[in-house]
Amino acid sequence: MTLQITARLHRGDFHLTLNDTLPTEGITALFGRSGCGKTTLLRLIAGLEPTRKAEIRFHDQVWQAGRWRLPVSRRRLGLVFQEPSLLPHLSVEANLLYGYRRTPAGQRRLHPEAVRSLLELDTLLSQPVHTLSGGQRQRIALGRALLTSPQLLLLDEPLSALDATAKREIMPFLSGLASRTGVPVLLVTHSAREVEQLADQVAFMENGRIDRVEPLREALARPDSPLFSDEGPASVLVGRLEETGPGQWQFITEPGGDRQAVRFEVSGRSSHQTSLHRLRILASDVSLALTRPEGISIRNLLPVRIERIEDSDEYRSTVTCRIEDGQVLLSRITRQSVRELELKTGQTAVALVKSAALME
Repeated sequence: MTLQITARLHRGDFHLTLNDTLPTEGITALFGRSGCGKTTLLRLIAGLEPTRKAEIRFHDQVWQAGRWRLPVSRRRLGLVFQEPSLLPHLSVEANLLYGYRRTPAGQRRLHPEAVRSLLELDTLLSQPVHTLSGGQRQRIALGRALLTSPQLLLLDEPLSALDATAKREIMPFLSGLASRTGVPVLLVTHSAREVEQLADQVAFMENGRIDRVEPLREALARPDSPLFSDEGPASVLVGRLEETGPGQWQFITEPGGDRQAVRFEVSGRSSHQTSLHRLRILASDVSLALTRPEGISIRNLLPVRIERIEDSDEYRSTVTCRIEDGQVLLSRITRQSVRELELKTGQTAVALVKSAALME
């Protein structure tokens, strides 16, 4: 299932030129710096950006063909913007039901009880919206959009207006949104960390064009990925978080087939221990040794196999490793270290990762 877009749009000095196909399964991130055209593209898909030079097809439905456009109300879209536009004179419950009551009974696939449970909203139902925190307001906006039973959910920088605490509050709800509801999501963001934590695939945008669309794992596997432009290469591992004792936490990867799970000691806590998580590890926080060292404070010592060694710059190399469960772990070390250890592709080694560097 795909979303096909061909369009040309000019607004002053800005030019949007598209001839692309976007996946509509799971969460697809539209990623790029501010001003590259992400929000304009989202508005074009929603029918909110007028242009006569566009062809838009969602599965077997034509949403636009030149001058002809399917009305926004008939595209069955859910929309959530940076600032949630809740109705201030209504309670939380009335805001949630606003779109549900206006959706024909035959089109209702998601129901209030299920959405309230998914987003943990039951304790908020009677509250006036002006008493809610930023994270709570976005959860209500998400719930209201879902209760219209949309074919596609469009999220325009839903976390950018939130502080760090509110972002941590809402992130677990966003991460499982598509898989738990069956509604595909297009997420606009300029945050690499949000892409790494939420997306299944990513469309990279620059200067009004989509440069590349690829699965997140492929984007993270190439050291030149635009996702690494700020903090350098990083690995994102999928697993679950468990509390092993007072103040002690463990991240356990989810291997496929007969592969062995890998365990990490981590710093940080979560109230969603039983759900799948993504653990982000900066390549600069991963060291390599030829054998397992003794008498050190680092708690995570992982057997790996080296798959690729690439020079990042004049002084550093990025080493692509495969851990025992089959997932990729990147390490950034000096070129001198590569030479002194005589590292080669196909070689086994031990990766060292500090627990303090792993903030779930």
